[in-house]
Amino acid sequence: MLHLELATDPRWVNLAEKSIEEILTDHAYCEQKAASSCISLIQNYPHLEKLVEELSPIVTEEWGHFRSVLKELKKRNLKLGKQRKDEYVNALIKHQKKDGSPSERLLDKLLIFALIEARSCERFKILSEGLADEYLRVFYRKFMEAEAGHYTLFMELARLYIDPVLVKKRWEEWIRIETGILNEMTVRGDRMH
Repeated sequence: MLHLELATDPRWVNLAEKSIEEILTDHAYCEQKAASSCISLIQNYPHLEKLVEELSPIVTEEWGHFRSVLKELKKRNLKLGKQRKDEYVNALIKHQKKDGSPSERLLDKLLIFALIEARSCERFKILSEGLADEYLRVFYRKFMEAEAGHYTLFMELARLYIDPVLVKKRWEEWIRIETGILNEMTVRGDRMH
């Protein structure tokens, strides 16, 4: 369903389990950034009515996810640490078209968001199946399901506003780009991506 070319290194869940405070902190900030990204799309494309209608509730949902992760940190007597640069997302953004037509730039934004949601979904699935903590397995299963829906929504919006043939072609390019990025990154258990 996610059409990712490269699976996450299986060692990641073991590293993540040793760094639950770091993972929860990074996860919280990822949710915050997701909400901000949806707001940014709405602000930049107010004339795209379907995009505005579909993303408005996602902003609320993502912010609710942020609050859920904060609650989980507090419940475990853990602290929300400092936000760190998301090397994965920053590497994706470097490949985003800065020139080209407005529709090409919109397409890249939507596909980057779809890719981030797809990778997050995959990571949440790994956590929901691989963590020893049963509560956290259920906790991450819910996030996995939400991210799958967000991935699907961004892909649907891309196909709504841009020729589906171009969407498919550019998505295949993004999958190759993402594979190259992941192959160059060190497996870290303190980050979601």
